[in-house]
Amino acid sequence: MPDTIEVTKLTKTYGPVTAVNGIDFTVRQGDVFAFLGPNGAGKTTTTEILEGLRPRTSGEVRVLGLDPWSQGRELHRQVGVIPQEFRFIEKITPTEAIHYYGALFDTHPDAPKLLEQVALSDKANARFDTLSGGQKQKLGLALALVSEPKVCFLDEPTTGLDPQARRAIWQVIRTLKSEGRTVFLTTHYLEEAELLADQVAIINHGSIIARGTPEQIIEAHGGAERLSVEAPPSMAEYLKRSLPYPVQAADGRVNIEMREKGDALRILTAIEASGIPWKGFSTKTDTLEDVFVRLVGRMDEGEIKGTALA
Repeated sequence: MPDTIEVTKLTKTYGPVTAVNGIDFTVRQGDVFAFLGPNGAGKTTTTEILEGLRPRTSGEVRVLGLDPWSQGRELHRQVGVIPQEFRFIEKITPTEAIHYYGALFDTHPDAPKLLEQVALSDKANARFDTLSGGQKQKLGLALALVSEPKVCFLDEPTTGLDPQARRAIWQVIRTLKSEGRTVFLTTHYLEEAELLADQVAIINHGSIIARGTPEQIIEAHGGAERLSVEAPPSMAEYLKRSLPYPVQAADGRVNIEMREKGDALRILTAIEASGIPWKGFSTKTDTLEDVFVRLVGRMDEGEIKGTALA
């Protein structure tokens, strides 16, 4: 697949402050690309440059082969955008809003179908100012789809939604991908990114510190698989003497790192031989959220600089 978004040495400065520091990444056509970072990392600045809402200081940016700033008029007819905390005309209804957007883009959207897609059919004729925050986000997503865009910029689209509504939005994103559309997603829900994204980039202090598939990032930066049991600290002390594996006790549980799956049997044998009371066990591998917290924390402490997976 060709690249829909190309970013090369992108920099954005505000006086002496560098918000985005020479970053590079590409997004392939039809991919869901999750752009992750803590508040103030440069995530929103980068996204707004890609959308043509903010000029860059230096570097090259192309979306659908177009410069978002100098060719914004042509680009904006081909992209859909849902900003954070979507706001709109207070007295308008979702159905009216969709038809209004249709007039702007010279299209003829199927309002009932769009509202059904984002699980908002029951509020089709409710005024915007009576909608909850989550319902407003759903309407924003519906409006982002009115122009049948090739690229969708979704800025935290599930913020404020209940679990059922979040899953409805996930299904919309999967449908967009199946139709060959490209989705540029920002989210603070790391499990959402791990579940939906083909590619992930993590930005902090204006630099990309990890890039790749969720699996690649977890493999490169995650910790070892762990076996965990509910047991007192004395169990940890016993296992430290009995086993050649790192052992930690925290919050009423004892966690033992494993090198391979077969270590589980050896660990459980040692636990049973201890004679110390314990309850059930589970195994755990790092998630994208675990890796994100570790990488951002290490960078904030000055341990790592911007790195990326190929």
